[in-house]
Amino acid sequence: MTLPDCASVARVRRPHGVRGEVAIEALTDEPEAILASGRRLFQGTQDGALWLDPRTRQPRELHVTKLRPVHDGWLLTLAEIADRTEAEKWNGRFLLVPVEELSEPDAGEVFTHELIGMALVDAVTGAELGEVTEVFELPQGLLLEFRGAQGTHAVPFVEEFVDEVDREGRRIRVRLPDGLLEL
Repeated sequence: MTLPDCASVARVRRPHGVRGEVAIEALTDEPEAILASGRRLFQGTQDGALWLDPRTRQPRELHVTKLRPVHDGWLLTLAEIADRTEAEKWNGRFLLVPVEELSEPDAGEVFTHELIGMALVDAVTGAELGEVTEVFELPQGLLLEFRGAQGTHAVPFVEEFVDEVDREGRRIRVRLPDGLLEL
C-alpha cells in the first residue's frame, strides 16, 4: 500500500460519555461533508503526522459512524473506538484525510500542511526572509515559525501580516511587525 498524502481535518480534544464518542476541533470549513457518517479517515499522531503501525508500517484506517454538532464544536463516533477507556487514548491526536479526497482550496487559500517549506518574502522589499519550518495551531489561529539568516522567528498567519499566499510558487508575502527580526 502506498502511503497517502494526508491533511489534518480534526483534532481530538477529549472523550465524551462512555460509548467512545470524542469531542473534536474541526480543522476544515466543511466538517459535515468531510467527517460525515461513512467517511474514511486515518489516524494521526499528536503532532499531526500520519500514524504508522510499528509492525506493518501501514496507516490505520478509521470509519466515521456519526458526527453531531454541540455548542462548542463537534462530537464524533468512530467504529474503531468502542468505549471511554479507548477514547481517552485519543486526546490530542489528529484525524487525517487523503488530500485527493478534499476539494481544492479557493483562490488565496492553502492547506495547512502545504505551508511548511514555503518561502517567506518581505511584501515591501521583496527580500526572502526565510522558510516556514513549523505551523502551530493556537486558539487565536495559526502561527508560522520560520528560519532565516537572522535565526528562527514566528509570525501569526493573519491578514494583518500576510498579504498573499502563492501555492504554486510556494511563497508567502508578509509584512512583519517592526523589530521582529531583531529579537
